[in-house]
Amino acid sequence: MTSTPLDEDTRAHHLVQAEHQAIALFDEVTRRGLIAPGVSERAVSDRVRDLGAEMFGTDKHWHKRIVRAGENTLEPYRENPPDRRIGEDDIVFVDLGPIFAEWEADVGRTFVLGDDPVKHRLRDDLPRIWEAGRAHFEATPDIGGAELFAHVVGLAEAAGWEFGGPHSGHLVGEFPHEFIDGERIESYIAPGSTHPMRRLDPSGRRCHWILEIHLVDRARGIGGFFEQLLTLRR
Repeated sequence: MTSTPLDEDTRAHHLVQAEHQAIALFDEVTRRGLIAPGVSERAVSDRVRDLGAEMFGTDKHWHKRIVRAGENTLEPYRENPPDRRIGEDDIVFVDLGPIFAEWEADVGRTFVLGDDPVKHRLRDDLPRIWEAGRAHFEATPDIGGAELFAHVVGLAEAAGWEFGGPHSGHLVGEFPHEFIDGERIESYIAPGSTHPMRRLDPSGRRCHWILEIHLVDRARGIGGFFEQLLTLRR
């Protein structure tokens, strides 16, 4: 937690910078081929942790590191499926919450190994639906979390997928927000979250949000995940 109050522009800069570093970490994961057939989810998670320390000196995450492959991609955040070895033709998603200089990032991306066209369509639909969800947020000044959740669920269903999680995002800020807000429905983009998302928090700071998209096809046993900052794009 920062020791003194920061103005909103400075807070925004730190949050965007943290996300840029997390995205750079994902880019390096791809460049080094850390997600590969025969490697376990846990081993990939450890490799990503070590790479973050190498690149940015970060050794803390505000939430558990998630690497899920195959049928494990159906499971939402709170579940802890058994460790799975990545297959030759798998779909894999990674959800990271690294802390950079006490600022939280929360970024999720999906990777496809092999040429399965359904898995590739799923991966490609994730950022498209995320962008459509953000467009709705931008066009609706007084939107609440429940309304945005319902909208992205509708977008998922229109694209032929099921929405896989009980919420579609949450507040983000200075570490450790999870311990303060983790059980409050108004901290989530979810049913029952009716307060306007554009608001101040109890400390008088502007609320910033992560939008996350979890798409699943239960018949095929596959899912994908994409998330990043909703309220700050630079």
